Amino acid sequence: MRVEVYFNLHKHLFSVRSARSGRVILHTDKVHIDNPEFVVRQGGRQRVLKERKKNVHAFVRGDATYFSDKDCPTLDNVMYNPYKYDSFVKVMDKTPVRKAKRAYLSLEINWVDPVYRPYIRAEGAEPC
Repeated sequence: MRVEVYFNLHKHLFSVRSARSGRVILHTDKVHIDNPEFVVRQGGRQRVLKERKKNVHAFVRGDATYFSDKDCPTLDNVMYNPYKYDSFVKVMDKTPVRKAKRAYLSLEINWVDPVYRPYIRAEGAEPC
């Protein structure tokens, strides 16, 4: 099933919506995506920059599936911050990312401030 996944700031979970209907079908703490596209709608980003209030304008689009994390030999950490970048970027070298082979989105504990934070890991991340 083709879906779009974004982090829901109110529920502190990932919202999974149907790419066809746009309706949210699931809230979850982890999602596996095949052939993900990392989408940032620039109009929504500009509104965030102008109003300093967040809105849903960035998400991962792809086919919801399941794969073992052990199936992925190399995973790049991917992030998005509308105040710093106009696209998703690799955490290590800040190169823009548009597509990947697979992506794994999960909530994990951050030991610096003990709360769950969203993490995106991608296999075969391709630059824009």
